Amino acid sequence: MRFMAIVKANKDSEAGVMPSTEMLTAMGAFNEEMVKAGLMQAGEGLHPSSKGARINYTTGAPSVTRGPFTGDLVSGFWLIEAASLDDAIAWIKRAPFAPGNEVEVRQVFAAEDFGEALTPELREQEERLRAESAVRHG
Repeated sequence: MRFMAIVKANKDSEAGVMPSTEMLTAMGAFNEEMVKAGLMQAGEGLHPSSKGARINYTTGAPSVTRGPFTGDLVSGFWLIEAASLDDAIAWIKRAPFAPGNEVEVRQVFAAEDFGEALTPELREQEERLRAESAVRHG
């Protein structure tokens, strides 16, 4: 099963405060452990919301609002492969965050989760697009 670990933004990440060398070193070691264990598929930090935008579809035509934003924001993520939610939680609990940080862990949908709505043609399209993306960004 795939899981996304969503790192919540805080005052420092929204202010653009960069992590220390010590934090980067600790996070690099943690990421290396996850890669060697075959879990980590991707992981990145995000710029503050002031450098982003939101696209809203509620009125029909998409409208764009540029950041900064308030509320529950994201400052980074990992995409990992784990045997279960409990396994994913156990790994993410090992991340070298300081007190006050928060990470949300959510399971990523797999093709079989969509049942009959994902027709053979749609499944073939999804597989083709994933393969093409892997070649382009591999």
